[in-house]
Amino acid sequence: MTRSDLVEALANRFGQLTHRDAEFAVKAILDAMGDALVKGHRIEIRGFGSFTVNRRSPRIGRNPRSGESVMIPEKRVPHFKPGKALREQVDAKTAEILGKGSTDPS
Repeated sequence: MTRSDLVEALANRFGQLTHRDAEFAVKAILDAMGDALVKGHRIEIRGFGSFTVNRRSPRIGRNPRSGESVMIPEKRVPHFKPGKALREQVDAKTAEILGKGSTDPS
């Protein structure tokens, strides 16, 4: 799903929202999430998952063309961890699509 698909789905689901309002809402949410991550905050959406920022230590890599060593600086990268409800929903729907039925062992 792309950003424009999300805007379209939101506009279709809520008839009182114009396409422009839905686009503004999606932009506002994504901007707020981005700003929070830049500040180092954790974002938790119950039933969906959490977003955090992970630190990658500096390291030495190799240029694949020349084989020479290259210093790769430290980075802060966003990380998403899906919530239990989302994992279970994806697992159940995948099993349903593949025709395997429930994968619940109990």
